Amino acid sequence: MDYLKIKGGQKLSGSISISGSKNAALPLIALSILSKKMVEILNLPDVVDIKTLIKLLSNLGANVDFKDPHSCFIDTNFINSTKATYDIVRKMRASILVLGPLLARFGHCEVSLPGGCAIGARPIDLHLSALEKMGADIKIKDGYVIASAKNGLVGANISFDKITVTGTENIIMAAALAKGKTTIINAAKEPEVVILCEILSKFGVKIEGIGTDELVIFGRDKELLEIDKIYVIPDRIEAGTYLCAGAITNSKITITKCEPKHLKAVIAKLEDMGFSFEIKGDKITILPAKQIKPIEIVTTEYPGFPTDMQAQFMAICCIASGVSVIDERLFENRFMHVSELLRMGADIKLNGHIATINGKNLEGTDVMATDLRASSALVLAALVANEVTKVHRIYHLDRGYENLEGKLSNLGAKIERLKEND
Repeated sequence: MDYLKIKGGQKLSGSISISGSKNAALPLIALSILSKKMVEILNLPDVVDIKTLIKLLSNLGANVDFKDPHSCFIDTNFINSTKATYDIVRKMRASILVLGPLLARFGHCEVSLPGGCAIGARPIDLHLSALEKMGADIKIKDGYVIASAKNGLVGANISFDKITVTGTENIIMAAALAKGKTTIINAAKEPEVVILCEILSKFGVKIEGIGTDELVIFGRDKELLEIDKIYVIPDRIEAGTYLCAGAITNSKITITKCEPKHLKAVIAKLEDMGFSFEIKGDKITILPAKQIKPIEIVTTEYPGFPTDMQAQFMAICCIASGVSVIDERLFENRFMHVSELLRMGADIKLNGHIATINGKNLEGTDVMATDLRASSALVLAALVANEVTKVHRIYHLDRGYENLEGKLSNLGAKIERLKEND
C-alpha cells in the first residue's frame, strides 16, 4: 500500500493541466450501454474509479479497447450478462449508474447494492421508486437490486423528494429508451448532468429544460442510439482542489484546460478569503492574498457551494486569520477528516453538521485518509504544516485524482509517493 510523504512550507508556482471529470465520465461510460455503435470516449481521467466501471462493463461482456490512458472504445453490443456483481459494485457507489441503461435496453438486470466512500447513507431508494413509476418491477434479494420491465419502460412524471445527481442521471438514461414522455421535477443541475443531457440530445433524444431543475425527456421506445464519440468535460473538483493548493500556500499558480463557469461558487469563496484571480479562456490564475480571511460556507447543490470542496476549504480555514464556520448540509458523515486535521494541531469544534475552525499553524504528523475528498484536504494541510506529514491509505485519493503528487511536484511541492514500511 502507498502513502504520501510531504514536507510543508514550500511556495508553489507554475501551471497545472486539469484532467477530464471523473463524475462526468462515469455516467457517460454507462451511457454507452444505450448505443448500437461502438463509442469512443475522449479525455478520460486516469483514475481508479474509471477503471472500476470499465471493468464492470467488461464483466458484462462489453468489448473495451484503450487507445491510451485517456481514451477508449466501448462496444456494448457484446453484453451477454446483466448482473453487476458485488465484487465490483462494492468498490464504488457510482456503479449504480448501470441500473437505468441496462434495464432500459435489456428489460432485466441485477445490480448489487453499492459501496464506495463512507460519507453517509446516500440510499438509492429515489432511483428505485422512479423506475417503479416507469413500470419496472423492483425486488431486493441477497444484497442485489433485481429489476425487470419485460415490455419496456414507460414515461412517467418523476418528482424527486431531494436532489440526487446519480438518481437524475440514472433516470435520464432510462427515460431515453422508454416509451413516451418522462418529466423529472427537482432534477440535479450539475454540469455532469448537463453534459449527459447534451450528448443524448446530440444523438437523437429530445430533451427539454437542459440545465434547469425540470427535465422533459421524449423516449425512443427501445430504439438504440448511434453514439460515436464523446468528449469528457474538465474536472471542476480537481480544478477547485488545485486552486485551494494555491490558496493554502498563498502562491500564484495557474490551472489550464478548465471550465471557469463551473467554478463560480469556489472562486467566489476564495475571493471572500482575500484572493484574486485572472481568468482568460480555459485558464484561471489565483493571486496571493495580503491576509487569508476566515469565511462561512454552507454546502448545497449546484450552482451552490459543492460538498466535494468542503474538506479542501476546511484545510485552508485551519490556517486563516480568524474563525470560520462550515455548515455541511448534504452528507451526515462528511467531517471524518476533522479528527485527522486535529492530529495536525488544527483547532476545530464540531456541533452536528456545523464545524467551527479557529485558524492557527499546523504541525506535520502521520494522518490517515478516510474518503476521497478528505484525502485531498490532508494533502493541502500538509503543504503548509511544519516539518513532514505522511498521508496513509491514499487509495481513496487514487479513486479521483490523476497523478496528484506529480502535478503538485511540478508546482514545487516537496511530495513523494512511497510504499508502506519503506
